[in-house]
Amino acid sequence: MGIQVGVLKEQYPGERRVAIVPPSIAALAKCGVELSVERGAGLAAGFTDAEYEQKGARLVTRAEIFSEADVLLGVRTAGADPDSSSADLRYLRAGQNLIGLGEPLTARQSYRDLAAAYVASFALELMPRITRAQSMDVLSSMATIAGYKAVLLAADALPRMFPMLMTAAGTVAAARVLVIGAGVAGLQAIATSRRLGAVVSGYDVRPAVKEQVESLGARFVVLDLETATAQDQGGYAKVQDEAFYRRQRELMAEVIARHEVVITTAAVPGQRAPILVTREMVAGMAPGSVIVDLAAERGVRGRRLSITR
Repeated sequence: MGIQVGVLKEQYPGERRVAIVPPSIAALAKCGVELSVERGAGLAAGFTDAEYEQKGARLVTRAEIFSEADVLLGVRTAGADPDSSSADLRYLRAGQNLIGLGEPLTARQSYRDLAAAYVASFALELMPRITRAQSMDVLSSMATIAGYKAVLLAADALPRMFPMLMTAAGTVAAARVLVIGAGVAGLQAIATSRRLGAVVSGYDVRPAVKEQVESLGARFVVLDLETATAQDQGGYAKVQDEAFYRRQRELMAEVIARHEVVITTAAVPGQRAPILVTREMVAGMAPGSVIVDLAAERGVRGRRLSITR
């Protein structure tokens, strides 16, 4: 008998992803994996139960997956979906392996519960972001999608056009977009905004990313801040003290007021996302402006945020 692997249906509100898609099943079967999929697991992602069966997966109930599988696969596991994970805890067996996004740096209680149940958890967001592990880098792949989608949502909500348009009645000026944070999501948002014809600016506390921002055709925003310690050895932004963020907000207010769309992506691994856009900044924006906050899930309220003013 091969390794028994079970794919769980996501329980988190609004989560449409699935851990395994039908085209991947053949490769797993060659490795001796026997795959079970919870009924309906792929529907929200556009994959029917019949597609999984056609590729050789066995459709089962959630209870059967917990009782039979050696390895449990999910998109949101442990701390990434604490409510569902807490409810499922009683079904887990000692020696089982849980693989997916888990937020282990912040969800300490969820991982204490897993440890107490003798369940091993592999949190994919801790996968080293190096060349050898690129095919398993879930953060970069998901950030690319998020940056792209954020621009489409903003363009749809904004009551004006992104590109400059010349009509018989006159010329419509291009929308002005500010992207805060020049990581994978931010750079994708910049590139997408430019392709749609917007005038784009990018800001990041790390001066080293200026070249990347400008290479995509955006203007790099420079604030009068001390940023020598803003980046760690791995290239990630480091958490700063409150005095830094207060000064940053003061300088950012004027910049934000000049833009109709603000897309925020700034996040610090293992930390709450810093508050970069305040109520006062929003009040200074033109009516109809749009803010899409990709980092809100890791913020104070722990929710996704989309605001139209």
